[in-house]
Amino acid sequence: MAVDDEADPRNEPVGPRVGPNGREVVVPLRLYKTVTALSTLAAVVTYLVGFVLVDAATLQVSIVRRLVLLALDSLGIGLAEDTLTALLAVAGVGSILLGTAVYVLGTRFRAQGMGKPQEDSNEG
Repeated sequence: MAVDDEADPRNEPVGPRVGPNGREVVVPLRLYKTVTALSTLAAVVTYLVGFVLVDAATLQVSIVRRLVLLALDSLGIGLAEDTLTALLAVAGVGSILLGTAVYVLGTRFRAQGMGKPQEDSNEG
């Protein structure tokens, strides 16, 4: 396939568009790899942080909970146990939701030539 051939997927224009699975952004392959890797890494990290915070909210003997209490005490901030539990739970669930949003937004990107509709294929 020649580089100047119109059927070459590398000649697909980049930019936002509405595809078969909703809105998507077509980007060069190098940018696609970067966005995919970094968004997946960010999603995994925020998931882990979220679950650690939820764990600290539910366990009264959690190391993370003790570290948070120690940090708050050193700043002169005293919180009731119920308030701390609620704050840790909300922060944990918020972190999990943030990770989900980052992952979903990262999946909206595709490289040139990926996911094109197969109008003339023999499938089906």
